[in-house]
Amino acid sequence: MTEPAPLSQARIVSTRNRAVSDALLVVGIVLTTLTEAITGTVLSLGRSDIIGDVHATPDEFAWLDVAYTTSKLIAFMTAHALSSRVEPHRLVIGSTLLMGLACAMAAVTTRLDLLVALRAAQGFSGGTLLVAGQMLLFITYPRRHQPVLQALFAIGAVVAPATVAPALQGWLLDDQSWNWIFFSAVPIALAGAGILLLPEHRQSASIAKRPFDWLGVALISITMFCFAYVLSQGSRWDWFEEPRIRWLSGLGAASLVGFIGQQAAVKRRGLLDISCFRSQDFLFAFMVSFVAGAALFGSAYLIPAFAVSVLAFTPTDAGQLLLPSGALFIAALLVAAVLMQFRRLPPIATVPFGILMVMTAMWMLSGSTSESGTADMMPAVLLRGFGLGFLFLSITLIAFGDLRRHNLASGIGIFNTGRQLGGLIGVAALQTLIDRNVAANTTVFALHISSGIPTVNERLTAVAAILAGKGLDPVAAAQGARSMLGKSVTVQSTVIAFDSAFIAVAMLFVVAAPVLVAVKIGLVRRSKRQPSRPEKTEQLSVRLADR
Repeated sequence: MTEPAPLSQARIVSTRNRAVSDALLVVGIVLTTLTEAITGTVLSLGRSDIIGDVHATPDEFAWLDVAYTTSKLIAFMTAHALSSRVEPHRLVIGSTLLMGLACAMAAVTTRLDLLVALRAAQGFSGGTLLVAGQMLLFITYPRRHQPVLQALFAIGAVVAPATVAPALQGWLLDDQSWNWIFFSAVPIALAGAGILLLPEHRQSASIAKRPFDWLGVALISITMFCFAYVLSQGSRWDWFEEPRIRWLSGLGAASLVGFIGQQAAVKRRGLLDISCFRSQDFLFAFMVSFVAGAALFGSAYLIPAFAVSVLAFTPTDAGQLLLPSGALFIAALLVAAVLMQFRRLPPIATVPFGILMVMTAMWMLSGSTSESGTADMMPAVLLRGFGLGFLFLSITLIAFGDLRRHNLASGIGIFNTGRQLGGLIGVAALQTLIDRNVAANTTVFALHISSGIPTVNERLTAVAAILAGKGLDPVAAAQGARSMLGKSVTVQSTVIAFDSAFIAVAMLFVVAAPVLVAVKIGLVRRSKRQPSRPEKTEQLSVRLADR
């Protein structure tokens, strides 16, 4: 029997409205993640400008970094508790509006204490909206659509902080001021929140509400503060040579042990739902997230730092150096998403390609010199972006393919914490490696460059003659020649140190890849020895389909 025309037309209209609503939801979530990308990287290029305007010492300025990182890590760990009390859709909107308000206030103040408080608010709201936004995509849409959706989410959560945000910030610093970086996040936050208010989102089953674990929050907050301070400031204070680094490290380790013990004791009434670790895929992806975070954050730190400190790039030029890689990053995400969603390619298949590309890119960058330019570095930068795109989408889908509504928020928060801590460890290790290598290289050069060596005397005499020909008196010309030689030694020492750091990132994968493969094999063998459940026997490509 033919269906009445009005009813058929109503269904068509309803389907179209649902499609528009779904598209608006995705666009809104991506826009909200862009606000976190802008605020999360604001201090990487604007450090010197902000220090001058707020009249802060380096020690005082460090609290801006510590406050943001600590609050963001705490937000990752408390997202599960928050999502059981506030519907994820509302949680994303509230966090985004808080981010916009904090950015607006930060743009109009130069009070250091207020900026520290605002950075803490930005960190907490940013961490919350990242977890709630990604969780909302998983619980709203079928699993078969997740590859493309998670690729779109990664554009705002991963690509933007690593490529787009530095370029925007460099341009604003050169043409305007650091205040405009915070100002730029405000309209994006308002647009994201406004778009999320438009669609009629799909309601999902809520998590059973549990008593709020205040003791767990206190312990993990102490842990994250200690780790954030030690990892961000340890290199500057020569690590354990400084007493505060020693006792903060001990306090952080003790509070972490206490938190783990407390969570084991309270079981299902704790801050986290640790049942996500029963999934061998999540456990493997969580371990990979440390390595991937170190590669992402470490290379994102090294490339602009090399461009600014060695090649004398302006902030705009340094930011734009990474911008083209963002296009290949996005392209790799979308290509991988299409292959996984429409061709049923297992996510694990692209991980080796991503690792190999990033390794090759870092090896190529290790040959950079003080005469290198954008054209010399661009092939490696582009290859790095392409490799990261294949790597990050894969480990995201592997991590959350087995998780369900009750442990999804905990899994996303723990996974992001691993990536963030891996990044902090990677950057701290690279900073220490560069600092120590610069000092060691300078010492070695000094042993071979002295006034008693004929070639050195010839160089000093030639440079002094050139300076004297430009009007300097002989004494000033001789001093200038020695100063120029010293600067040349420093530059070469720095170049060698950065080249060693690039090699170190490549070697990270050389060491980590066999370990991760061995872990994966061990997890697979363990699962085979255990009684299998129906969902464990399915391939990951099938798990991405509708439940």
